[in-house]
Amino acid sequence: MRSAGERALDYLFLLPALLFLGVFILYPLAANVGFSFSEFTLGSAEKNFVGLANYQQLVADPIVGTALTNNVLYAVVSVLLQVFLAHILAATVLVVLPPRLAVVARSFFFLPVLLSMTVVAILFTFVFDASDGLLNGLLQAVGLGHFAQPWLGDTTTAIFAVISVSQWQSIGYTMLLFIVSMQNIPTELYEAAALDGAKLLRQYVSITLPQTREMIFVVMVLTVSGAFTVFAEPYILTGGGPGNASQVLATYMYRVGFFQNEMGYASALATLIFVITVVLSVAQATLFRTGKE
Repeated sequence: MRSAGERALDYLFLLPALLFLGVFILYPLAANVGFSFSEFTLGSAEKNFVGLANYQQLVADPIVGTALTNNVLYAVVSVLLQVFLAHILAATVLVVLPPRLAVVARSFFFLPVLLSMTVVAILFTFVFDASDGLLNGLLQAVGLGHFAQPWLGDTTTAIFAVISVSQWQSIGYTMLLFIVSMQNIPTELYEAAALDGAKLLRQYVSITLPQTREMIFVVMVLTVSGAFTVFAEPYILTGGGPGNASQVLATYMYRVGFFQNEMGYASALATLIFVITVVLSVAQATLFRTGKE
């Protein structure tokens, strides 16, 4: 039985972390929610309480609908590539490729992760350039020049170009997480399955997928949350344009707050982003019935 002094010492060790959590996370979250019911500018000394006016504006704002649609599209593509495709790539690297080639493959896929997203976004502005871009030049070289277009300047392709940059940079990270998870699976399971005549595909479906369920849950939460908080890629590549075709919630919040100087409305947008990410995280934990480890 632990004494009261020992229990008090436990809480004392937790105190710095709790203070950090309260000062830098919980208090800003609560303050932002409070700000969302007010109308004020960045330099104003007073805040005018407006009740739910900012949220009514948010519901009626067509740009919010466009941004939310782009975030959902971001999330869907990210789940397909950073979760499902990355999981298949991880299994392929571990099982199919020879050991030396597997090491090369891991390094190849993980290399973009080491680059700053700002650097990556600037790099891809040259790739997608309408006149001298690498992508259009490649299409011309292989006889598919009729597909060349201003990828970042066209309202129908801008958001897809932005999303592709995120996937290129992030898929190696999620693949490595899956590789680590797969390496912890007992080899006896695969040996027993092989003795029973199970081929690689059956082993993948019956052993690898269930045994990496916890990691799939973690990657899903990280990927979906990241899709609704994404900022750097669309801001650097297109600034949310052309028009608002590639606008996402975070870039629109930034524009409203720091360019239109409507800080109360920007706080409402920030609250919307927070609520969406929390709801989706809880929904995923419920659907997966996991997240305990």
